[in-house]
Amino acid sequence: MTVSQSNESEQSRDFVKQSSLYQEFLAEREEILRHKWIESERLGYDIGFERALLDWIRKHREGWRAARRGKGSPEAGKK
Repeated sequence: MTVSQSNESEQSRDFVKQSSLYQEFLAEREEILRHKWIESERLGYDIGFERALLDWIRKHREGWRAARRGKGSPEAGKK
């Protein structure tokens, strides 16, 4: 890899890290990991990321997104 290619690659990574889409992904991932921890504690065993992801999407994603956009509380998507 040349110096030029290395600089381009670094600039691309910086652009991605600063993008709103990437920031939204990180925030959503954090919520899923929080949900995983809470549910694992409640059940007494590690439920795993995939189960937590699917459960969070079904139960909380819509309300969470609405709250992030300022359209209501996290419970807004459950009505």
